[in-house]
Amino acid sequence: VQLQASGGGLVQAGDSLKLSCAASGRIFSSGVVGWFRQAPGKEREFVAAIRWGTGMRYYEDSVRGRFTISRDSAKNTVYLQMNSLKPDDAAVYYCAWGAEYGTTPKPYKKWGPGTQVTVSS
Repeated sequence: VQLQASGGGLVQAGDSLKLSCAASGRIFSSGVVGWFRQAPGKEREFVAAIRWGTGMRYYEDSVRGRFTISRDSAKNTVYLQMNSLKPDDAAVYYCAWGAEYGTTPKPYKKWGPGTQVTVSS
């Protein structure tokens, strides 16, 4: 089973991007899918997560109201709509799957390669 994040790019502050996380196999039939990000020299930090079964969503405080996580069961894909992007949002974004929710990387056992988001001021 593999995860693949895509949709990153170079945007200006205030712009929007939509990231996608597609899974091969039925890994998303349960559990939690999370988005994390890591900027150079910083630790990987939690951004948002969604429980696959209930659709319950969680957000890090700095992105709440600007980012929206969603899922498409038919496509086995999770999305992260990012609006009003700021230079501080620039990082490599990773999606991950875990059986349990958490705001640290530890509960998430499956990770895909990241996608770069660059925000110019």
